[in-house]
Amino acid sequence: MDGSCINLLAYQRDAVLRRARFTWNCWARQTGKSFTFTLRRLVRALTHHRNQIILSAGQRQSREAMRKVRQHCHALRVYTDTIQSSFFKDTSLRQLEIALPNGVRVIGLPANPLTARGYTGDVFLDEFAMHADDEGIWASLFPTLLRGDGQLDIASTPRGCKNMFHRLAENPAFTTSTLTLDEAIGQGLEVDRESLRKGIDGDVAWRQEFCCEFVDESTSFMPYEIIRRCHDVNLGTLQDDRALNRKRADIFLGVDIGRRRDLTAIWIWEKTGDTFTTRGVLTFDNAPFAQQEEILNGLLGRACVRRCCIDASGLGMQLAETLTTRFGEHRVEGLSFTPALKAQLAGRLRVCAERGLLRIPVDDAIARDWHSVSRITTATGHIRYDADRAGDGHADRFWAAALGLHAAECDTGPIEFTTVEPSAFAREGAW
Repeated sequence: MDGSCINLLAYQRDAVLRRARFTWNCWARQTGKSFTFTLRRLVRALTHHRNQIILSAGQRQSREAMRKVRQHCHALRVYTDTIQSSFFKDTSLRQLEIALPNGVRVIGLPANPLTARGYTGDVFLDEFAMHADDEGIWASLFPTLLRGDGQLDIASTPRGCKNMFHRLAENPAFTTSTLTLDEAIGQGLEVDRESLRKGIDGDVAWRQEFCCEFVDESTSFMPYEIIRRCHDVNLGTLQDDRALNRKRADIFLGVDIGRRRDLTAIWIWEKTGDTFTTRGVLTFDNAPFAQQEEILNGLLGRACVRRCCIDASGLGMQLAETLTTRFGEHRVEGLSFTPALKAQLAGRLRVCAERGLLRIPVDDAIARDWHSVSRITTATGHIRYDADRAGDGHADRFWAAALGLHAAECDTGPIEFTTVEPSAFAREGAW
């Protein structure tokens, strides 16, 4: 069983058949990391009768990895039982499982030190540079592998230098491989390089995402180290209606408007004490303004939504005016982005992140958006905030999140009323 009935490029086949016990793999985006290493784990399960554990950055990534395992099983004509799912005790962390004919299991888990303990088998750490508590996961996992003679594959695209993925590059126990986009294209990968290069529109992002360089983060306003502190594997980007339907929830919205070049991003925060928890990150690419207005009407129509701040610069002006007229200035505020306002918004977001007050999903697009913002001092001494324009936005999620925090900061408090007895002077007729 070598996966030969699945079409593989040369570098993918080499990775699947590699005999090394511990492998470290720095591969560019769009080169098929998860596809390749989930196949490697499946082949190992079938040939060596060992359980396989796949730890992904979050719940969504875990589902994606297990979907690829199912695709491989279908291509190899391997019968599997239906995927089972269960929750870890006292958490919302979900375990996904595929049972193979030989009694071996492939288990998909969201990355967390709690989930890394208690399993025996081989392990694949998918996008390890994105894992929120990478050091805790490593401390929990590696001793078990050493005792159990297990295999370990680590694969990721670089995410700065201050993480375990970067440090393990120099670990002599690992067989290492680095694969840039150009190298993958040279080995037959069919992808439109120029479209990707034009779409990401930023030298730093291109070098990191597609050239596999561990770029110095000194130019980023939001280093990955700070972003990882905010990660919560229990959260997702889909709108959390269960949270929005809770009585007395305090929900705040931030909206960054786009249409053709940029995304429209809506960030939904729930405030509990001093902590802000993400209850949805909605993005729309080239969506008609009527559709955007309809979605915001639905959100603002909920009693739990206390306040919303909208980017009213350019395209957002008309939408902000319409919603302000409909829902009132106390609930909707349109803001025009000025250098001073951007500094205020970005500064608040970073301070809250550094203080551990933000809970956000483990999501690659969000991390790239937040990390893409740079604080630049101009020749005249002024400060401005700018971002590389990636294929999936222009820091739209960053500014939506910052606007949502601004909505909460400027909240005037709940509307209170009391019912009193009729006035003692009330009487019918003319005085």
